Amino acid sequence: MNVADSQRVGSSLEHLGYDFTDKPEEADVIVLNTCVVRQSAEDKALGRVTSLRPLKDKNPNLVINLMGCLVGVRGAEKLRAKLPFVDVFSPPSDPGPLVSFLSQGEIRAVESDETTRRFAMMDEELILPQHERGQLISAHVPIVYGCSHACTFCIIPFRRGVERSRPVGDIVSEIRSLAAQGVKEITLLGQIVDRYGKDVPDGPNLAALLRIVHEVEGIERIRFLTSHPNYFTEELMDAVAELPKVMPHIEVPIQAGDDEVLLNMKRGYTQKDYRDLVEKIRKKIPDCSIATDIIVGFPGETDEQFMETYRVLSDLKLDVAHLARYSSREGTVATRRMDDNVSGEEKMRRFHMLEELQEKIVDEINKKYLGQTVDVLFEEKVKGRWKGRTPTNKLVFVESNEDLKGKIAPVTITWTGPWSMQASLDGARSQKQPALISL
Repeated sequence: MNVADSQRVGSSLEHLGYDFTDKPEEADVIVLNTCVVRQSAEDKALGRVTSLRPLKDKNPNLVINLMGCLVGVRGAEKLRAKLPFVDVFSPPSDPGPLVSFLSQGEIRAVESDETTRRFAMMDEELILPQHERGQLISAHVPIVYGCSHACTFCIIPFRRGVERSRPVGDIVSEIRSLAAQGVKEITLLGQIVDRYGKDVPDGPNLAALLRIVHEVEGIERIRFLTSHPNYFTEELMDAVAELPKVMPHIEVPIQAGDDEVLLNMKRGYTQKDYRDLVEKIRKKIPDCSIATDIIVGFPGETDEQFMETYRVLSDLKLDVAHLARYSSREGTVATRRMDDNVSGEEKMRRFHMLEELQEKIVDEINKKYLGQTVDVLFEEKVKGRWKGRTPTNKLVFVESNEDLKGKIAPVTITWTGPWSMQASLDGARSQKQPALISL
């Protein structure tokens, strides 16, 4: 989501005549876009913006814009007192305050409702910043802003505001614009993406939106994330199964495998519900890959409750498990009402147990690809090898002198590991063990 927001800001600045630089000391405007899902991320963001103060002292005309979840939907006033050298505070996904400031009052003079329309018009067609135009193969398109579910561990609803679905016309217009700029793959984004349309009376849901987006010429692959088990319907499964451009890769977090922990997290489902959902997805979408998120050490989680999570992961054998150790987050329900009573050492032990288990699972899953021919969309060249992804979102590296950027090509998998695979365009087996690439 933050990547998409930053692209939108960059596009807005180029409309005003600015060029991109990756060197802060050369900039006339610096935008620091922040993510504060964890306390450590907020601390890092505050440290980073504070480090910009010497540049402001040296150049008083420098404009510093703090944007994103650190500001949130209601946090600008508190930050102004703490960070007086920051010129503009922007909530998530909104380049409006910066554009208004840089326009020296021209936009502020327009009535507020017209100002909103002008910014919305800028949002309808996203022209990528110049340094990404024609270079970006895969792009992210937000379709739902904010979140209204409010899991007890999550700060997002308090920082990004209530759930708001974007109009279909705006989404499709943006995707057409991206396709015209060379983008081949789009990922539809939402904090809970499968709740798209639920805040709009009689509006389309995610399944219907996928069918509409599927008709956009130039886009060859469509993905979406992150889903919630409660809203992942059979209608949505049917859309993924029936639409060739929609990739068979589902991100649907379980977060924990114990029913009491899930209840304390306010997730709204049980372990059995999640197991049943995975079974339905695999039945409806054969050969689909499934990714999940897991938090270890949630307040009150006993060792036996953790082992329920371990057993679920062991049984379901999912393709990806994004693991996190619980950390107290000021402002969340869990921090206000629950005792963070699992030690840091114990959280780390549980984290490593799942990490080791998942590495074995993925290694076994990926071995099944050995010798298979799969279609890969190539994104860029990394250390002399082309990097791309399969429909199931497996990372693949290929050695080739051809320009493969933006192309979908069949490759034969010649080597597999838990985190990536190597392949050959001509199907020839590699005779040497590939060097591992750390990304």
